[in-house]
Amino acid sequence: MLRSMRLILPLFALVLPLTHVTAQNAEPPLLASVEHQLAQGPAGTRYGLLLATLEGDPIIAIAPDQRFIPASNTKMFTTATAYADLPALDRTAQGTGVRLDQGDVILEGRDDARLSSADDCATDCLQTLADAIAARTRHVRNIVGDDSWFPDERWGPGMSWNNIQSRYGTGISALTLDDNEMSATVTPGAIGTRPAIRASTYYAIDNRVTTVPGKSEAIVADRAPYGRVIRLTGTIGTEAQPATLHFSIDDPAHYAAWRLHDLLVARDVKVTGAVMTRHRPLAPADDPAIRKGAPAAQPPASDLLAQLPALPLADDMRIINKQSQNLHADLMLRRVSRASGSGSIADGQAALHRLMAQVGLPESSYSFADGSGMSSYNRVTPRAAVTLLTWIARQPWGMAWRETLPIAGQDGTLRNRFKGTLLEGKLFAKTGSLNASRALSGYLVTKSGRTLVFSALANDMPDGTDAQASATVDRTLVAIAEAL
Repeated sequence: MLRSMRLILPLFALVLPLTHVTAQNAEPPLLASVEHQLAQGPAGTRYGLLLATLEGDPIIAIAPDQRFIPASNTKMFTTATAYADLPALDRTAQGTGVRLDQGDVILEGRDDARLSSADDCATDCLQTLADAIAARTRHVRNIVGDDSWFPDERWGPGMSWNNIQSRYGTGISALTLDDNEMSATVTPGAIGTRPAIRASTYYAIDNRVTTVPGKSEAIVADRAPYGRVIRLTGTIGTEAQPATLHFSIDDPAHYAAWRLHDLLVARDVKVTGAVMTRHRPLAPADDPAIRKGAPAAQPPASDLLAQLPALPLADDMRIINKQSQNLHADLMLRRVSRASGSGSIADGQAALHRLMAQVGLPESSYSFADGSGMSSYNRVTPRAAVTLLTWIARQPWGMAWRETLPIAGQDGTLRNRFKGTLLEGKLFAKTGSLNASRALSGYLVTKSGRTLVFSALANDMPDGTDAQASATVDRTLVAIAEAL
């Protein structure tokens, strides 16, 4: 149970005990409402909440300086770092290209997060590159996927092994295709039989699912890291709708080259060699602490037969924040990293640190091991999130960045939250979800029309109560908005 609230200390005051709730500029009914709402959450949950004006003056604070796993609130820090230097990033952005090298086709990735091979692809299509090759030659040897634009670091430190096989933890590569994931459709058969599976042939499917009576579906997919066999177990009801499953790609460069091989064969190009990859191993020189000001290693320039245009990065910011797209966020951090370094995770962390110093955040208030928030090593304080958000609001690009955030009850990861409340359409915030971690930070408009900045973080809730913890935070924010 939360203890009684006290007057808040100044914004950069000493850390308050976790169990104390402090407030300023708020009437007793609001304080009682916040205390009551949070007390309804799952037992043992650790909450952090900071609500402030756009000028950074605090209104309500609960453990504002304690560190929490932020989950996808990490993406706010990544996209802000990119937005701060967006013109330069756009100028240097490059699209995926192909070249011919002694009969081999080299598919070169340049950190394009939106390359597609979908049948209905209209822009940024792998088919365009296949057409360029087919127009030049009707006979090639090997198809090589080259992602050496970045060093080979496919997952950030702290990524849970069980997430690697899911679409949320797919491999990160400078050569990305179809979000580095593939899908399978499972259609129920007769009772007691195996359902039908429709999927790409990139992975082999070991189908052990049984069709049972009813409408339920309980299918579990399992694949070892770097394995090419997916084992499906569980059940699907005879009356269930076909289930669509999504799987990650561990070696995106190989997958992209494999898809290009099929596209070339479909264009009557004879391929006599194999599908291969070219990676750049991580080296000491990819760490700025070791490099100490020396130029970062870069892959050699090459003459391309064809190259796709680079798409505007601001559009990708919307995908990252609205949809909470993990792969795109990590690729954005690598892009920022390569602008001043080698494209390594360490260079990306250095870029984040530089911007956070400009924002005025002490290093003790945050730690980031990746750009997406999938790492369990990441930590943020509510005060760090609010300080970043108030700083963003003062930037020339602040409103454009805010428009990348989900809108309560309307779109993105908030489309089903806050519906029918005062905050529907009036809360703009980044969500976050990881094991025993929920986060929501952004801007809200109160009943009186004031725009406030907030960060609400919840950690350590018991298993199975994550949704309850999110609902508790939502009710608390609504109560605050109605009172102010």
